[in-house]
Amino acid sequence: MALNVDGIIGESPALADVFKVLEKVAPTDSTVLVTGESGTGKELLVRALHRNSKRRERPFVPINCGAIPKELLESELFGHEKGAFTHAIRSRPGRFELADGGTIFLDEIGEMDLSLQVKILRVLQEREIERVGGASIKQVDVRVVAATNRDLEGEVAAGRFREDLFYRLNVIPLHLPPLRERGADILELARHFLGRFCTDKGRKRLTVTDEAKEMFLTYSWPGNVRELENFMERLSILCDENHILPEDLPDKMWQDIGEKPRKKVEDVVVRPAGFAWPKLSDMNDKAGDLKGFLEAVEDRLLLEALDEAEGVKNRAAELLGIKRTTLIEKLKKRKLLEKNQ
Repeated sequence: MALNVDGIIGESPALADVFKVLEKVAPTDSTVLVTGESGTGKELLVRALHRNSKRRERPFVPINCGAIPKELLESELFGHEKGAFTHAIRSRPGRFELADGGTIFLDEIGEMDLSLQVKILRVLQEREIERVGGASIKQVDVRVVAATNRDLEGEVAAGRFREDLFYRLNVIPLHLPPLRERGADILELARHFLGRFCTDKGRKRLTVTDEAKEMFLTYSWPGNVRELENFMERLSILCDENHILPEDLPDKMWQDIGEKPRKKVEDVVVRPAGFAWPKLSDMNDKAGDLKGFLEAVEDRLLLEALDEAEGVKNRAAELLGIKRTTLIEKLKKRKLLEKNQ
């Protein structure tokens, strides 16, 4: 059966090496530890691992170990019995029980408290769990896949991660390369994200000029694929023309590649006094319909206000002449809030 990697875009040699390991390990039940910088797409890779396994028809259950307070994480993982703690008004299964027969994905495993690491080790060794407040042992048949952006060997040396658990997890190491090492995949991903956002916003598809492409390939992308996706959404809103020029790229990118930011010609010419109302031709160029055009204008003003206010929402609301709650509602509605936190 051909490897199913739907959702993972790219054909670079670095990514091809990952796929080779994925193809070999997916049909087994071996524990896998996925490593890579934040934003590289580790969960997509783990989902592909499950999709190509013998457990594909069974549950895939992810849990972010760094997003749940440590005092609640044990209950989330192993479940609890009624009355085990305050507000435990009924018994509840944990993620390991929900994943029985399938795959459990322990994301950000490096953030887990040492006391819980012992219990994860027991699951890996004995394939059994005990609910919080429970007195019975439950057998579970799960494949454990973990991921982290930390150097776990360094964490072991520092005493923050159990050495025995590290070796139990690291049966099959799978490293996802950072975006800067994926060459032409950067441009392929940029085209994909840009096409999607332009379609969502009802504007003509933007193209990237050759000079801007060179900057994309030179920039280090510290936030990896997540940064690229957010960046292409911003360009789909703020870019004035139907093609992306080097002048459209932020100062951060220019500084990273060691060059001085280039200003647009329109930024230095003398403009006539007064306000110029948009024309029908502007609407047709940007969106094609009134609703899409007005939304694009509002999106741009919201983002510019946030930029000028350096992310401080009270100040941005003042600049726009609206209430802070109104600003937050608009950001949530346009799905812009998470990009500017």
